[in-house]
Amino acid sequence: MVSKKNLELGLKSSVIREVFEYGKKRKAEIGEENVFDFSLGNPNIPAPKIVNDTLKKLIQDSDPTELHGYSSGPGDIEVRKAVASYLNERYSVNESYSRIYMTCGAAASLTITLNALVEEGDEIILLAPFFPEYRVFVEHTGAKPIVVRCDWDTMQPDVTKIRDAINEHTKAIIINSPNNPTGAIYPSMVLAELSSVLSEKEVRYSHPIYVISDEPYRELSYGYPVPYTAKFIKNTISCYSFSKSLSLPGERIGYICVCERCEDGDNIFAAVCGAGRALGYVCAPVLFQKMIPSVLGYTSSIDEYEKNMLEIKRILDECGFTYIEPQGAFYIFIKSPASNAQEFCEAAKQLDLLFVRGDEFGGAGYVRIAYCVSNKMIRNSEKAWIQLAKKYNLKGNCNE
Repeated sequence: MVSKKNLELGLKSSVIREVFEYGKKRKAEIGEENVFDFSLGNPNIPAPKIVNDTLKKLIQDSDPTELHGYSSGPGDIEVRKAVASYLNERYSVNESYSRIYMTCGAAASLTITLNALVEEGDEIILLAPFFPEYRVFVEHTGAKPIVVRCDWDTMQPDVTKIRDAINEHTKAIIINSPNNPTGAIYPSMVLAELSSVLSEKEVRYSHPIYVISDEPYRELSYGYPVPYTAKFIKNTISCYSFSKSLSLPGERIGYICVCERCEDGDNIFAAVCGAGRALGYVCAPVLFQKMIPSVLGYTSSIDEYEKNMLEIKRILDECGFTYIEPQGAFYIFIKSPASNAQEFCEAAKQLDLLFVRGDEFGGAGYVRIAYCVSNKMIRNSEKAWIQLAKKYNLKGNCNE
């Protein structure tokens, strides 16, 4: 016999991966240029040159036994110092390297943090729409996910609804800004309002309520400021990954920062170390740890993502589709013109136009498209979008 919970997870992949795998199969059948796959948030823009230059130098100049050996459990101390120094300089905070824990990317950061915090009977608030794996991560700890819908017009957190959802069992809230799947950025005013509510509830229930801030898109913004959550919310645990900012999703490198003002922060960090140990995540890849000090502050070309965003918006506007205005990340959340999002996705699929229904994100009636693809593919997909718009009699210039 095997674990029924894990068997179920293994037999059913995420809806994002299902569409992505279908896209690979379809490309093999009819040619890659004929499939317009907007399913996966897999950066298509190369990493900045300094990444490869740094890796080459490390391989050429370093002692291989050190470069490919173990680091300390929380990570190489010089790397952790560099991360803390970068955060302090960029965001005018006072984070300590002693509370930085290097991880195998964002998923490890989130699962370690949740396992460090959760006790029996705890609840974790998820702000819909949210990355679907949040639910998997939360449920696997034994905690109960409580879904609170954002304002559906702005996709900003509805602080009143959050206040109503918090009770004595609430351990944490996961926030994600810039957001996957909407591209929304939570402004400082919203974070300040949320901080006030959390402070009020912490007094009422006599325990801290933590904010787990999932920040892999922190640098990917199109002219909108991205506030550093810990500056506004006392009990913040930041979970970061270099996958999106540096186009390194396959390398799985990131960190957890138990932030300076976090209540009982030293014990939380100790619990993070314990959770990493229990989950088998001790010692993130050392080669990529040692790369980090040289690449902090660099990003892949945000201008290229913005170019893609403007191109896909042009097509959607001309075809008459309705969507949430993206501010960051590389996603657009489109309102389904069909009665349900699955029907819309299936109609698009017939045109080899692939995207993901919003239901699993907690966004029924919407679909997510990831525009971290080639600009050429976006332009080549226009005819398919036009055909799709005509199917639903949308009123756009492309139908004139």
